[in-house]
Amino acid sequence: MRPFEEILAIDSAAAFDCAALELFRFQAERCGVYREYLAEIGVDPAAVRRVDEIPMLPIEFFKWRDVYCGDTEPQIVFTSSNTGQSVASHHMMASTALYEAAFTAAFERFYGNPARWSLYGLLPNYLQREGSSLVYMVDRLIGRCGSGGFYLDDYERLLADMAADPKPKILLGVSYALWDLAERYASKLCDTIVMETGGMKGRREELPKEEFHRILCEAFGVDRVHSEYGMAELTSQAYSDGGGRFRTPGWMRVAVRDVNDPFCRLLPDQRGGVDIIDLANRFSCAFIQTQDVGRVSADGSFRIEGRIDHSDIRGCNLLVQ
Repeated sequence: MRPFEEILAIDSAAAFDCAALELFRFQAERCGVYREYLAEIGVDPAAVRRVDEIPMLPIEFFKWRDVYCGDTEPQIVFTSSNTGQSVASHHMMASTALYEAAFTAAFERFYGNPARWSLYGLLPNYLQREGSSLVYMVDRLIGRCGSGGFYLDDYERLLADMAADPKPKILLGVSYALWDLAERYASKLCDTIVMETGGMKGRREELPKEEFHRILCEAFGVDRVHSEYGMAELTSQAYSDGGGRFRTPGWMRVAVRDVNDPFCRLLPDQRGGVDIIDLANRFSCAFIQTQDVGRVSADGSFRIEGRIDHSDIRGCNLLVQ
């Protein structure tokens, strides 16, 4: 396979297509779970000539099987959060260095050099369990920023530390914790991006995203709320700089399928199940059929509008619009 640095440097649809087909052939051979799935649905990998012909692996396989094709034991296994009523997914990562390279490159793509920021993480439910890829990412990004930190429930110290920090700041929080902070303190933040990463988990009322963002904007004195979209089964993240419209780095692509026919691609702006190709999923499976529902625009940006009915509730899902 091509060097990982070439994957992170993809800057065109043609380069993405070439790399995706190359990775598909590798994973169709080397990833046992994916190979079995392709055989079960009657797809001959040699007959796949276009990216839109590549079958997506249902994300549920990450719960019950080891989706992995590395030559060595994984360096780390990330797990999804759950409500205690569902089975956690596990994502076997061959290399933490590759993961760090991917999330750093994605952050730089949207926010520039981390060193210009202070990053404050308000992720109480993620900090209170083992195996969170989000906590791992934020911890390493805080290190690259050189300032900021994690805060569990000491909101007063968080606000005091942010007020004393002269650098531009990003406050990245799980949705219910940001709402708690906004409701209890309504502190106007200076030179700060507020970024939510979803996750009410039944702790607060589910609100339409526009209403939730309006509450945060009014409380914190910001004109918009940014969002981060990621999950344990992915290596990469998409970001929104407001309005709930996400954009991906060049090595990641989102499409939408018919929820009643997972092999039928929908047209731009049609509502359906979200499929994701994440070429940074180098040693697991890059072709993922998620349980999220959304719409993809012609320019490749996308919105998340909830979950497919009867699917398990995810700890990292975004608010239903």
